[in-house]
Amino acid sequence: MSKFLIFIFLSIHLASCQNPPSNKIDDYINTVTGPISIDSIGLTLIHEHMLVDFIGADSISPDRWNRDSVVAKVLPYLLQVKEHGVKTILDCTPSYLAKDPLLLKTLSEKSGIQILTNTGFYGAVGGKYLPDFVQTESAEQLAERWVAEFENGIEGTGIKPGFIKISVNEADTLSETDQKLVRAAAITHLNTGLTIASHTGTWKTAAQEVKILQEMGVKPSEFVWVHAQAEKDFENYRKAAEMGVWISLDGIGWAIEPYVERLVFAKEKGILNRVLISHDAGWYDPAKAGGGDFQPFTNIFEKLIPELKPQGFTEKDLKLLLEDNPKSAFQNR
Repeated sequence: MSKFLIFIFLSIHLASCQNPPSNKIDDYINTVTGPISIDSIGLTLIHEHMLVDFIGADSISPDRWNRDSVVAKVLPYLLQVKEHGVKTILDCTPSYLAKDPLLLKTLSEKSGIQILTNTGFYGAVGGKYLPDFVQTESAEQLAERWVAEFENGIEGTGIKPGFIKISVNEADTLSETDQKLVRAAAITHLNTGLTIASHTGTWKTAAQEVKILQEMGVKPSEFVWVHAQAEKDFENYRKAAEMGVWISLDGIGWAIEPYVERLVFAKEKGILNRVLISHDAGWYDPAKAGGGDFQPFTNIFEKLIPELKPQGFTEKDLKLLLEDNPKSAFQNR
């Protein structure tokens, strides 16, 4: 048995025991320009995209976009949201969908906004964005790739991920491939402390992921239920929050109304401390002229917050959603 697999076994075993006290040395998070203190992330947007290429894993290539052109298009939008006090953005574009750490580093340096990238693979859309080797490799082998990115940097850049990003397909029963991705994420978390964010949708599917993670020794509080705005039964938000799951309402770049009622519910039920919000905006697309229509990162500040304040949302509530919760959710453990 390799040393890596032995360490995985020991990590899973130890994770089932009581966690030791927090070690302040580990209170950091990786950005594309290097590690920072978790206390310095400030106002944070936890789910955005600078660049996404939808051509598919079998055809993706950095030759399909020009970094200077992407920077010229995206930078003004970052400077715009910076005026609203945003200090940190998590870029959720995964591998084989145009994850470009060097592009993100340039954007971070030019804008002054701290940007995080990720490790992991995107299984939704029937696996269109999964490389072929995912079908033949084990969860342990996939995790070994992701842990290597955490330890050594992504594709020779030296830039390390700040979180794990996977995605699964909506289903009554998760496919074998999607289950494998969840197990690989669990192993990676146990070896790195990185939070797992999974593009999901409804609680029916998210609950299956949480069950797998728990079986692997990962606490639900290390899991971000991405696109939870797809859930129609609000009581499932309360179930998830009681388990410790992070409920990510992250399509605010495209609409406001569905989020007001969900956030009011969360406030009334006392679960606002398990909610994350973001836009899922941006989306420079190299297949479109000039990158297509880039969606700004400003709806939360210009449209959502003015709707929330008459509903009794205080500055303390907004700080919880945009500063305290992201800090707690994505801190390396």
